[in-house]
Parts: sequence; C-alpha cells; structure tokens
Amino acid sequence: MDKVAMWKKLRVFILLIVLAIVSINVWRDYNPNWDKPIIVLLHPINADGQQSTQNYIQSLSSQDLSYAQDYIRDMSAMYRHQPVSVYFQLGRELTQAPPKVPESDSVLQTIIWSLKFRYYAWKQQTRQDGAPSVTLFLNYYDPKTTSSLKHSTALQNGRIGSINVFASKRQSEQNRIILVHELLHALGASDKYDLLTGLPKYPDGYANPNQKPLYPQLKAELMGGHIAYSQTKSVMPEFLNQTVINPKTAEELGWEK
Repeated sequence: MDKVAMWKKLRVFILLIVLAIVSINVWRDYNPNWDKPIIVLLHPINADGQQSTQNYIQSLSSQDLSYAQDYIRDMSAMYRHQPVSVYFQLGRELTQAPPKVPESDSVLQTIIWSLKFRYYAWKQQTRQDGAPSVTLFLNYYDPKTTSSLKHSTALQNGRIGSINVFASKRQSEQNRIILVHELLHALGASDKYDLLTGLPKYPDGYANPNQKPLYPQLKAELMGGHIAYSQTKSVMPEFLNQTVINPKTAEELGWEK
C-alpha cells in the first residue's frame, strides 16, 4: 500500500471516530439519564456592571435553590417510580457575558448565534467545573436600572442556557421560575405558549385542561408560562408552587411511571 492511500484511509478513520464521538454526545444530550443525579452548574455574571448587582451576586448561595430542587423531584414523582435528583451547583462568577440572543426571527442569525454560544460555553470550561449535566449562565441585572429583561434561552444540544434574571431578593421567586423553565428546555422540554401573544396553548400549556369550568385556571403549566384566566387573558405566576409539569412536558423529558 502506498503512502497516499494509507494517509487517505487514516483520515477517513479519524473522521469516523470524530463523527462517532459527536453522535454519542448528541444522543446523550437528547436522552438524559434520569436514574443518575443531574448536576446543574450555574455561572453568575454581572451583566449590567452595577455595584449593586455585584453585591447581590456575592450573596448568592446554592441553598437559595433548594426549593427548586424539591419542586423538580416532587413533579417527577407524579410520573416515575423513582423521583429524579437535580442538584444546583454555584460555579465561578464570569466576567464575560454570553453572546446576545438575536431579536429577529432569521434562521441564519439563530444558527450563527447558536454556534457562537456553544463556542463561548466551551471556552469557559475549566477543570474545577467538573462534568456537569447542564451549564446555565445567569445574567444578573439590577431592577432599578433595568425594568424588563430580554428573553432567556437554552439549547438541548450542548445542554447550555443563557438566563436573564434580576439581582433582587424580591424577584428571587420569579428567577426560580425562569431558571427551572430554561433548565427543562436544556433537558428536552418545549414551550407551550403562543410566541406572538404569550398566551398558553390549550391543552398542553394549561395546568388543568380538564377543569370545568375551564377558566380561570388556578396554576400555570411550567412550560406554558402563564396562568390562563380566559382565552385572551393570562398572568405570570408569582411563585414556583403556582406551576405544575403536565404529561406532555413529562413525556418530552423522558419521565415515565
């Protein structure tokens, strides 16, 4: 065999190995093993550069999210014999924010942003981070200087998310709702609200689609995002315990009884 043919075969072999590794990683991303603990690494970021935001970040503790861990465990117990175990781990504060999510609906811009975000997440990795199941970047803003937040997002492919939250104890409950909502995106759940109106979709986006009368709903389906008061009116839940996870979301996550 001449050297040219040998190098061609070697390149093909290496390419096949790379493709196999990528395929395995993608399969893992889309098939989380719920029988093992899910470790969620949280990187806080001072997104607005305010000293008040910095002070809030320094006060953060993983214990602040213990209720969110309990919520996921209790919701999963409705669908599985063995409830899932999710643990939030507070990681290093980062100085560089993730790339901004494009505001347009351009498919090309979304693809470019996705690649930039995954490259950003890869660059932030260090040995001390360990091997988390999901990595979420928490972009904190002082509500006194930022009245509303841009849309948060998470990718199942890579299990990463860029989460916009307020640096305020008064907003901690809504922060938890956003955090768990985006975490479930990274683990396979889809939105169940209308992207134009923000209204939850019936029936999968309703907490109790079989309720009679249907309105007002008392809780929100977590991925539906809002409590439906009527066909045209809804409000955001104020607390995580005002939300539930319905069968469609549980199916997407791979929870089974």
